[in-house]
Amino acid sequence: MESRLIAAEGGQVAVAYHAPATEIAGRPLLVALHGGTYTSTYFAVAGGPAGSFLDIAARNGFPVLTVDRPGYGTSTLLPEEDNTFARQAEILDRVIAAALNRWPAPAVVLVGHSIGGMISLEIAARPPRWPLAGVTTSGNGARIPAGGAAEALGALPLSGVVDLPVADRDGVMFGPVGSFTEAARDAAHGSYAPTPFVELVRAPVWAAERLTTVAAAVRVPVLTVLAEYDALWDSSAAARADYESRFSGPVSAPVLPGTGHSIDHHLMGSALDLMQLGFAEECAVRLAQAAPAGSQAAPVG
Repeated sequence: MESRLIAAEGGQVAVAYHAPATEIAGRPLLVALHGGTYTSTYFAVAGGPAGSFLDIAARNGFPVLTVDRPGYGTSTLLPEEDNTFARQAEILDRVIAAALNRWPAPAVVLVGHSIGGMISLEIAARPPRWPLAGVTTSGNGARIPAGGAAEALGALPLSGVVDLPVADRDGVMFGPVGSFTEAARDAAHGSYAPTPFVELVRAPVWAAERLTTVAAAVRVPVLTVLAEYDALWDSSAAARADYESRFSGPVSAPVLPGTGHSIDHHLMGSALDLMQLGFAEECAVRLAQAAPAGSQAAPVG
């Protein structure tokens, strides 16, 4: 792993490059964006014996760039009034461009969890100057349950950067007993982090305020996987059909049974990871086949 701080908008964003165990030509760079209340260590937590997202990606020849979003880890905190998901997308678009100058790749596939998924879609909708092949997310959708956990979190009388109680996070992030191991839950605690509270206020309203506009502007394929027992999002067939209907390009929103909001940290986490890697490979091949013979990727920077 190689860690760097990339200058961005008067601050810095922390990234880490994870080289694959085996180099396979043509593999895209996977840029992993964590959700709220986590750092990028989210992607290093193993939900089961197959290992974490980073483990499974490395074994299958995929390089991964993990990013601590603004306000997490050593990345600069944005002023509260400026901390929108669209603004984070603008900053991270430039950070990814800079990262590609250090770690070149034929294409990028964004991998986002929860708020990281919303920001991934915001990045795709810009669109970026670098070669984006696809977006795969988990833990985001088109509808939140009325009066559910998402609204309750956003309505707490808090501000600034907050550190939510571990037990409260566990109750939202994990599915029913038997869908995860105690070892995975304990490991997940190491990826929990203090959170800019404004994110928890804006997340429940993002789909209503931004999804239709953002989805219509996304031109690359999208795979969004929802958890059967997601405490924050409606994962019913009707809600998933609603989500798919917002996009003008290829999109799929399956549900993964026996999982809670943070799917990666469940026993079925490796199933999600393999779905996302297969999708990334498909997107990269599609992009390569669509490129004119002898063409080169657009410059980044």
